[in-house]
Amino acid sequence: MNFVKRAGMSLRARKSRTAVLLGIFVVICTLLLGGFLLQAASARQEADAQRSIGVDVTVRGKGLTPALADRLGASPLVHRYNPLLPMVAGARGFRPLESHQPQPGGRRAGAGARTQGSVALNGVRDSALLLPFSYGSTRITAGRGITAKDAGRQVAVVERRLAEKNGLEVGDTIRVRSTGRERTVPLRIVGVFRDPMPAPAQWTPPHELPGNAVYVPVGTVRQLSAGAADVTEAVFRIGSPEQAGRLHAEAQRLLGTGSFDFRVNDKAYTDQVRPIQRVGTFAGLIVRLIALAGALILGLIVMLQIRGRRDELGVLLSMGEKKWKLIGQHTVEVAAVALPAVAVAALIGHIAARQTGDALLGHESDKPVTAAGAPHTSAGPHDMRVEPSDLGKVAGVGLGISLVATVIPGIGILRLHPRSLLTDGE
Repeated sequence: MNFVKRAGMSLRARKSRTAVLLGIFVVICTLLLGGFLLQAASARQEADAQRSIGVDVTVRGKGLTPALADRLGASPLVHRYNPLLPMVAGARGFRPLESHQPQPGGRRAGAGARTQGSVALNGVRDSALLLPFSYGSTRITAGRGITAKDAGRQVAVVERRLAEKNGLEVGDTIRVRSTGRERTVPLRIVGVFRDPMPAPAQWTPPHELPGNAVYVPVGTVRQLSAGAADVTEAVFRIGSPEQAGRLHAEAQRLLGTGSFDFRVNDKAYTDQVRPIQRVGTFAGLIVRLIALAGALILGLIVMLQIRGRRDELGVLLSMGEKKWKLIGQHTVEVAAVALPAVAVAALIGHIAARQTGDALLGHESDKPVTAAGAPHTSAGPHDMRVEPSDLGKVAGVGLGISLVATVIPGIGILRLHPRSLLTDGE
């Protein structure tokens, strides 16, 4: 008789043992599926967190031009970047803030001096990467910040105190001009921000007052300064701290081996991404432990079944049945139970995936993981779902467990003879 058919008859004849075996396999497959789901969910959340949080690398040095910053920002390692080009500009059609403290020497600036160089114009590519915005001390209160899409546009983000003094709102237009008054640029206000820094207690030039800060695209500063402005610093957001060394090598290639400051700020990454990685590592450990424990448990069960069926094995061997077919029969019996167990585990996993994600990953998604103005992470506990690839892994591991659990105990069959099986009472 075909050993596969014989395996089916044996399963039907031993319904109670089959039910126990099925229950054990359902538990094993469910735990395996939970581990794979947790691994996949943590990997998705980690990848999304790397894009939105990442690691900020600040580069400072002489000779850092907007063109070099763009070339370094074009590296595949860089997700976002922001060069900073500051300059002093004049105001036209609006009144900058002035220090209320007396000027040293009792001098008072005339109206022309107050407007000629009274605005701190900061050319940026992505204002969300600026340190005050990134850490949340400076916030956008109306509209939005400067983004990469604003390149070539004449837009501005102004401080709340400057906007209130001049009655400015989002959508209004202001004009700034170079200190030599050769060029004037109209700027449409797209955002208003609040800087918590108070005005200095002593007299301060207008362009150094925090309320006179205006953020504009890099191109606007280059237009007003005839392209001669230098980048004081550039911030590059990369995926992980491990990539910082490769970015440093690229910076050396572009900027030379001269003196430039290269600083890595991975605190946000460490605070948010490392716990997610630990969850993924824990899930991988769970999978390995479950696979090992499952193989041991099923191996013991199969070994006990083989000892209880010695008479059956002796009769089959005496009839000329090959030993490998006897091992194959037990393997088929266990594998036939493993496959429906995978289907049951998939149903349980689909129901329990959300609760598992809420318990193990939900606390991570509750934390603020992005800078002001940056997109929030989309991977979270709701993203923990049963994929065909996960079921394939569970089925593969389950079949592997069934193979190990039957082949290893079945090695003893290869050393036995029909006479010993039929006469040995143990």
